[in-house]
Amino acid sequence: MPKKISTKKYLEYILEETTKILAIDSPSGFTQKAAEYVMNAYTALGYTPVQTVKGGVLCEIGGHKEQGNALMMEAHIDTLGAMVCDINSNGCLKLSPVGGMNPNNAEAENCKVYTREGKRYTGTFQLCDASIHVNGKFNETNRSYNDMEVVLDENVKTREDTLALGIMPGDFVCFDPRTTITESGYIKSRFLDDKLSVGILLGFAKYVKEEKVALPRNVYHHITVFEEVGHGGAASIPSDVSEVLSVDMGCVGNGLACTEHQVSICAKDSYGPYNYEIVSNLIAAAKRRKIDFAVDVYPHYGSDADVALTAGYDVKHGLIGSGVYASHGYERSHKDGVLNTFLLLTEYLK
Repeated sequence: MPKKISTKKYLEYILEETTKILAIDSPSGFTQKAAEYVMNAYTALGYTPVQTVKGGVLCEIGGHKEQGNALMMEAHIDTLGAMVCDINSNGCLKLSPVGGMNPNNAEAENCKVYTREGKRYTGTFQLCDASIHVNGKFNETNRSYNDMEVVLDENVKTREDTLALGIMPGDFVCFDPRTTITESGYIKSRFLDDKLSVGILLGFAKYVKEEKVALPRNVYHHITVFEEVGHGGAASIPSDVSEVLSVDMGCVGNGLACTEHQVSICAKDSYGPYNYEIVSNLIAAAKRRKIDFAVDVYPHYGSDADVALTAGYDVKHGLIGSGVYASHGYERSHKDGVLNTFLLLTEYLK
């Protein structure tokens, strides 16, 4: 990207789109409205996205076409969540997690219940018998899905009362994101993993279109919808793609170098090492542009790019992302990390 081009408008656009996407409930398996929003966002930028059979969004960004040399960038709009698996005798809901939503992180969180008939109810995910002034075992009780329930904001006292509302097993439960951006630039929300990266990819698409960037290779964006349950990137890769780059969250925590202000380049995760050439080229691009970055090995992680390889695709793979603290909880990143991730994509695609 030429230095004369201001990045401010692209950062503002990324944060605006991320905030809007975070407001759309979309746990794995319940992503249609979020996918429709992303489809419309690409269309508004002048692209022609298509929806995959699985429900994801595939968009050709453009660039020099050469068979076997295309790059696919992937990010996912599906999030953690839950599903009603039973209704307790008191009318409260027993849940089964969708993805890795830890009940310790979800305790006392407001949520919404979507019925198959299109009704929506609110509630709170609480420990069973949640009053510490009544429950003498409050502190010692393990926070598990067997010991927690959704207390509905409805006057229900029995299982039959709740069934009469139209709520039944199989209904999705979506936790509130509680999105806020501080004056100091911190972005706090559930589900920054990975809606923040979806915003970054939209920002990249806007940059390519508005600056009339001649990409040296053909580029696709794939917004997947089943990453949190393990098969988001297992399909829909065009035949000319030779490289898959996941743009997901960068891990922040003990033993890792990345901070929320940096872009993380992952060298290895739970599946194994990423492609040596791709990781090296990403590092070289970051150094060339003087981008604040870190290289890390993630101890408990898997990406859409990993899944593409396990699904049998013969591609090279890589993983980058803005540093995110408290992953799968109430997450936090920073505008600096977002900008550094965006800049790395633009430099890598020179």
